Amino acid sequence: MGNMGIWQLVIILVIVVLLFGTKRLKGIGSDLGGAIKGFKKAVTDEEKDADFTSQKKVENTNDSSATASAPQSEVKDKS
Repeated sequence: MGNMGIWQLVIILVIVVLLFGTKRLKGIGSDLGGAIKGFKKAVTDEEKDADFTSQKKVENTNDSSATASAPQSEVKDKS
């Protein structure tokens, strides 16, 4: 199986085209491309959400530490 040459691949391609037809292969290709595009977008959006969440946690931690280190009079004024 690992010793397939160019001619064997061409013969397989011709058989696939004869079996399915060019229109169906084009539809399968576009469906597959759309699925891959959607998957990449979902992964990118998930990474952006994770980055945003981690940044919010850092900001909240910084805000709470600033409040904790402030003198009591300033904390009472903020409330």
